[in-house]
Amino acid sequence: MTRLELENIQGYLIRGYAHMLYSRFVYLQISDAKAAKKWLSQSWKEMTSARHIHDKSKIPPTHLNIAFTHAGLGKLGLNEENLGAFSREFRQGMVSDHRTRLLGDFGTSRPEVWNWGGPRNETIHLCLMVFGNDKSSNDDLEKDKIVCLDYYNELAAKFDENGFIELFHIDGKTQPDNKEHFGFRDGVSQPIIEGSGRVGDKDDVIKAGEFLFGYKNEFGVYPDTPLIVKEQGDLNLLTPDAGGSGQKDIGKDGTFMVMRQLDQDVNKFWGYLNEKTKNPDGSINEAESLKLGAKFMGRWQSGAPVTLFPDADPGPFSDVNDFGYAKFDKDGLKCPFGSHLRRTNPRDNVDDHGKKESLKLSKQHRIIRRARLYGEIYEGSPTKTTPNGDVGLLFICFNADISRQFEFLQYTWANLPKNKELYNDPDPIIGVKETPELGEEQNFTIQDEPVSKTIKDLPRVITVKGGAYFFFPSINVLRYLSTI
Repeated sequence: MTRLELENIQGYLIRGYAHMLYSRFVYLQISDAKAAKKWLSQSWKEMTSARHIHDKSKIPPTHLNIAFTHAGLGKLGLNEENLGAFSREFRQGMVSDHRTRLLGDFGTSRPEVWNWGGPRNETIHLCLMVFGNDKSSNDDLEKDKIVCLDYYNELAAKFDENGFIELFHIDGKTQPDNKEHFGFRDGVSQPIIEGSGRVGDKDDVIKAGEFLFGYKNEFGVYPDTPLIVKEQGDLNLLTPDAGGSGQKDIGKDGTFMVMRQLDQDVNKFWGYLNEKTKNPDGSINEAESLKLGAKFMGRWQSGAPVTLFPDADPGPFSDVNDFGYAKFDKDGLKCPFGSHLRRTNPRDNVDDHGKKESLKLSKQHRIIRRARLYGEIYEGSPTKTTPNGDVGLLFICFNADISRQFEFLQYTWANLPKNKELYNDPDPIIGVKETPELGEEQNFTIQDEPVSKTIKDLPRVITVKGGAYFFFPSINVLRYLSTI
């Protein structure tokens, strides 16, 4: 059984900090590498680890984690040879021409018009993640906000002397019921990292190497970790490569973090669903609109899987997650093949593969999601469609292989319109093109007998506002980086 070095792993990967309803993601440049390394030589001790705290009264009221871009590691002083040891995806970043095509970032989502992370924006070197929780209350966002911002203000007051320039920040929020702005419960199905101490269904237990360097992955090998090619810094702080190369491993107990700011058009989403399900007199058929939305998503607003509850939401709050598509809905008659969640985690029913092979393939493409809301806390519905101002999701995920995990999910399982028996069906949530090519259809097919139903002309309801790839190092590696 794999045992993780929880004390050395930054906590946001394993824990998610669901009890901390308010957070601030601070994007910084390094203006003085010497001062930044001096700060890091002390601040690595303040970083929140993944260790278990069984006594909840002893959980600190604030958490802090940190991640670096490739440019940030270079600015800090990591030399070219060692920077080159990181994966191609991380080195190139999210906005190379190839990545843009893979991720479908065109039109109003093209990197040239992003708010941050794009070629016309200032270069980000690191992201400081600040979380707050008022221990007297786990359901009071305002109290959590005060705790978080008080801690942030303490840190920000010393940014200049510590060699940092704040470019901007995004405030992240979480509701106790984990509803996102379209109104659906989020984060119900998360992988369990083997050795993390979490328990759950065996089909959700994934080898640690899918999410952490230095451990074997679902292929039975160690992931391609960044190694020290040229001696630099205090190498005694690093562990040897588990793969046996003899080189020191800068990746051990770390991973890659993907961030994307996804603006959600709640009005367009529910307006479309209402239009496609309206009564003969033109009035809203709320029940049918909710049902079609659940088919799009793959879960009801409560989080209950459509596979097990095809006709109505059992509500109001569901943690049901122990199901397989091959076992309960092989033909897609309950949960359509093209639904967002079925596409991005097909579980035991990948294409024409058998159950065992499907589970194996699904495990090889899992990510750990740590999304946070931004903007007004808002739960959309057929009769509630207009939030105040921009709202969206700060999508965050962790994976050891950006190409095989995050990018594969986006390009192969979400963006491609061909899936199982489907031919013109992109993912209805994240795969729709804003301006399809001439003659190109973008449909959503609901499997039925004797004839399937086609919902045509899907709207794009997500706009990418920014994004970047980050290295999320271990706590020991943070200490090492202060010595380079």
